[in-house]
Amino acid sequence: MAGVVICHGSAVVRERLVVTSIGVPALGPVRAASSVDELLSLARRMPPTVVLLDAHLAAPGAIEAIRRLRAVAPGAAIVLLALPDDTVALDRALALGARGFLAPDVGRAELSAVAAHVLASPVLPAQTASRTQPVDVPSQGSFRAGDLRTPAAGVPVGAPDANGAPVGVPTSGAIPGVPLTKREIEVLTGMSHGRSNAQIGAELYLSEDTVKTHARRLFRKLGASDRAQAVAIGLRRGLIQ
Repeated sequence: MAGVVICHGSAVVRERLVVTSIGVPALGPVRAASSVDELLSLARRMPPTVVLLDAHLAAPGAIEAIRRLRAVAPGAAIVLLALPDDTVALDRALALGARGFLAPDVGRAELSAVAAHVLASPVLPAQTASRTQPVDVPSQGSFRAGDLRTPAAGVPVGAPDANGAPVGVPTSGAIPGVPLTKREIEVLTGMSHGRSNAQIGAELYLSEDTVKTHARRLFRKLGASDRAQAVAIGLRRGLIQ
């Protein structure tokens, strides 16, 4: 077993996670997949130590991916890329042996801390929820990891803070109460599909400079520093699907 496989349906989020994971030596080598079939193909070739799995993968979906992955790489530690309010998906994933969850815009420091704890307590093929114990992950800089819990504890990484905001989500730069315009949501949707500014402009009949202006405005409203973070926040708030 070796490395991490990042499986996410959004090209923007997937690419950002690859870059983030490359900076975590314990997770090398880093591989990426966009679907359940690609994930299983990579796992058959070389079973991964860790899998970062999109909770909203296209059919057959994340839950079925976990079931199939267990047969191919039973020792892989699966961490769901999800949000605190994805309760149904999280409960089912934890019941199947997922170790917990992280926000899709997880930072390098937080990912390093989680990787260290996951790798220090590898999954055993015969491990069951009743035999597992919670693993605490320390806070890291501006991203607080919270607790990485096993199925028995049922408490995920990234629980809401005292203000009800998901921990690990940098929102200090956001403009509260200012909604995105219809056009900004269209631009954000294009970003979530991995399209360039020029491609988004062609679809919306806008110049590339106009798309860049909408992008700057939506970044400011969301408190995002880049495309991947904006997409993650948009998914979290239900602005895009």
